[in-house]
Amino acid sequence: MTEHDRPQREQDPTTPHYDHPTGGWGSVGSVLRHLGGKRVPLGVLDTLWRQNKPRGHMCTSCAWAKPASPHLAEFCENGAKATIWDLTKNRCGPDFFAAHPLSELRGWSDHTLEAQGRLTHPMRYDAASDRYVETTWDEAFAAIGAALRRLPPRSTVFYASGRASLETSFLYALFARLYGHNNLPDSSNMCHETTSVGLKKVIGSPVGTCILSDFDECDMLLFFGQNTGSNSPRFLHPLQAAARRGCRIVTFNPVRERGLLEFANPQNPAELLKGSGTPISDIYLQLRAGSDIAAIAGICKHLFALDDENPSDQDPVIDRAFIARHGHDFEAFEAWVRALDWPEIEEASGLPRADLAEVAALYARSQRCIGVYGMGLTQHVHGSDSIAMLVNLLLMRGNIGRPGAGICPVRGHSNVQGQRTVGISEKPDLVPLDKLAEEFGFDPPRDTGLTTVEVVQALLDGTLRGFLSLGGNFARAIPDQGRADDLWQKLELNVQVATKLNRSHVLVGEGAWLLPCLVRAERDIQATGPQAVTMEDSLSHIHGSLGRRKPASEHLLSEPAIIAGIAQATLEPNPKVRWQDWVGDYGLVRDLIARVYPDQFADFNDRLFTPGGFYRGNAARERDWQTDSGKAEFTVPPALSALGDEPGPGHFTLITLRSNDQFNTTVYADRDRLRGLEGRMRLLIAPDQMREAGLAEDQTVALVTVSDDGISRRLEGLRVTPYDLPAGCVGAYYPEANVLVPLDRYDRASKTPAYKGATVRIEPIP
Repeated sequence: MTEHDRPQREQDPTTPHYDHPTGGWGSVGSVLRHLGGKRVPLGVLDTLWRQNKPRGHMCTSCAWAKPASPHLAEFCENGAKATIWDLTKNRCGPDFFAAHPLSELRGWSDHTLEAQGRLTHPMRYDAASDRYVETTWDEAFAAIGAALRRLPPRSTVFYASGRASLETSFLYALFARLYGHNNLPDSSNMCHETTSVGLKKVIGSPVGTCILSDFDECDMLLFFGQNTGSNSPRFLHPLQAAARRGCRIVTFNPVRERGLLEFANPQNPAELLKGSGTPISDIYLQLRAGSDIAAIAGICKHLFALDDENPSDQDPVIDRAFIARHGHDFEAFEAWVRALDWPEIEEASGLPRADLAEVAALYARSQRCIGVYGMGLTQHVHGSDSIAMLVNLLLMRGNIGRPGAGICPVRGHSNVQGQRTVGISEKPDLVPLDKLAEEFGFDPPRDTGLTTVEVVQALLDGTLRGFLSLGGNFARAIPDQGRADDLWQKLELNVQVATKLNRSHVLVGEGAWLLPCLVRAERDIQATGPQAVTMEDSLSHIHGSLGRRKPASEHLLSEPAIIAGIAQATLEPNPKVRWQDWVGDYGLVRDLIARVYPDQFADFNDRLFTPGGFYRGNAARERDWQTDSGKAEFTVPPALSALGDEPGPGHFTLITLRSNDQFNTTVYADRDRLRGLEGRMRLLIAPDQMREAGLAEDQTVALVTVSDDGISRRLEGLRVTPYDLPAGCVGAYYPEANVLVPLDRYDRASKTPAYKGATVRIEPIP
């Protein structure tokens, strides 16, 4: 079989689909459409030209790596949308809030709220008028500090979105611990906390082991549950290069996503003229949602069979020498796999034995394989076990800890991994508390803080009294949001640091403050001059970011300045805690990070603008397994399905999806070009199952959660849309469909919500 000669079925032409490559003219047209908007200021193209390059600003969108030798334009379609969205001419200031009570704004769509533009002034909520009213920074800091002093520290939560820089994150985490708690959940609690917990257990590292050069050396890529075309489009460049040199790419995903079928480089005139792109996946298998464990088990089972049949004079299929030296508990894993029957594997995965055997044969012939995954693995009841199963497969052939091989979780938000690196974590054992105690002269709290799921439960229980949000749209991102919406108004303190208005800001009550901050592309001028910040990409490289745009308002403060202002108004003076000095010179904050994390951040300031970022290291990449056994762990999953409970007759597994015109909870428009869809209130279902259920295309229905907790969860107004999905699965957009995900349905190791695995039924609406 030669390069890409296996005929790959396109998206089902009888259902909505996209006929063109990812990238190409479609991407160019989308960027031009956003650039040509009426509210786009001059000079944005120059800003984009500097994006993701040394001494430029780092994109606020995805966390994919930035190469040392950047492309002419080192931004993708969604990165351009994010920057244009940040730099809009629209302003959302005191006059806007005077005209619109929150009771009205709660009826607006997510897109309409954010489209009002940049927040310009610090605001406080006035319950008497049901409006935000203008305040001063001094008043805000004093009132917030007074409220925090009144509240028991453990009744408050300091949440962080993945956008905040390393400097900001370090100061925020320090503030929380000086105040007296480890309640430091961040957005990774809702996506890749499964990675942090799952990988830590089996390879001793909470992050992936790959670096960008590995994609130049691998000869096989296995993709599980990751939509590159919409969620990390710059990743398509190394994928295209790998495909062109003959690297085998195999994708497992319930939805046949365009980005992993074909890509045309929008910066290549020849490809634009040709109109077609490079095929990406050699094999694309649409397994059932949550069945990755079963699919990987089938590959492993066939590998054992190939190894049994392998002549003694040939290289072994299974690298038993590596396993003997570096693996632990392989015998139990091997016995479990060999005992599995093929019919149960096929039933659980929805895939035929022949397809899994073909993938196993390709893997057996490969020399350097990378396993790539996204939230299709992490957001399940047994998501950690799914990740561990992929690690099992890679370890069988020694594919962790050598060039061109490894495990590669693709993180979402641009510094979500870095926040955990510098201390934003509810788990005290992940933070060098003794170093913090020595550096700042205090006794840090040692108890475990709240995860996102536990924060929502505390809100439901009435034990949550204060909430600080460093960016993000927490109230919209959480599971079971319908149960929580009305309870945010009961908090005694709700502080939202933000750049634009979103739903979390309008679900508030007395004691709410809306504090506007700079975006990364804007100049941050402090006492010692212009300031740079840093962030960590998905491959553990640290990048400096320097904004150059004039701020949207003279009343904006930087995130470090806001944190310092609140902290100074809250905490007793400490001669070792120099908030104003740190705000005046972020280099001093980087010096602190280097002292607290010396192995990863030595000479931090000297390496600030290293092309391609500087690598902070990863012990597992060096085959230094920091696990309980001191070796890489082979594990046996509790079941072949990650769902926890299988849907019964007439029920479906709900997969929440993001569109091509969306990043996390931010919705840029109601189009989903790469799926051929318009509008967000859609229920995607396989055509055969649509007919079996007695439904018709465009029929209006409701989705209802199937659970035994007695709680009604319902989403109405969905239009039935036949789509290329496997049997037993339906799809709907996040965050609208979050109301259907029960709070207690989460990964059992990490408490990451099971956004890809709620059980639902369909109710026609008369």
